[in-house]
Amino acid sequence: MNLNKVFLIGRLTQDVDFRYLPSGTALAILNVATNRVYKDRVGNLKEETEYHKVVAWGKLAELAHKYLSKGRLVFVEGRIHSRNWLDSQGNKKLSYEIIAENIRFGPRGSIIETEKELENLEADLDVYKPGEEIEGDFSDLDILY
Repeated sequence: MNLNKVFLIGRLTQDVDFRYLPSGTALAILNVATNRVYKDRVGNLKEETEYHKVVAWGKLAELAHKYLSKGRLVFVEGRIHSRNWLDSQGNKKLSYEIIAENIRFGPRGSIIETEKELENLEADLDVYKPGEEIEGDFSDLDILY
């Protein structure tokens, strides 16, 4: 049995990078920071930050673009994907990203703003089904930057 599943709760380090590919497929790239607090060997509190590239496709990408911005708390459910390519000098490169299967948006702003936003989000989610397949062909170069 194999399993490739990731759960992250973190904050966006910048606004969502959103675009449509030539095929018309929506693509959103989210940069998410997660923190870990722990005690070192002598008992001092330490904090460690990890940065994650999260890729969302289709309707999920459109929703992320519409509702998320820098500093926003997000819960991401997805899978790890590795990507290999050659840079302009011909060197082999390897990177890892998380392909989002579901994203939950954390609170922001006032209660009134949040309630109105949740109503809009619920309406949008009625047309989005987690795990929807993306149609069309696209290459690794479509999402590299």
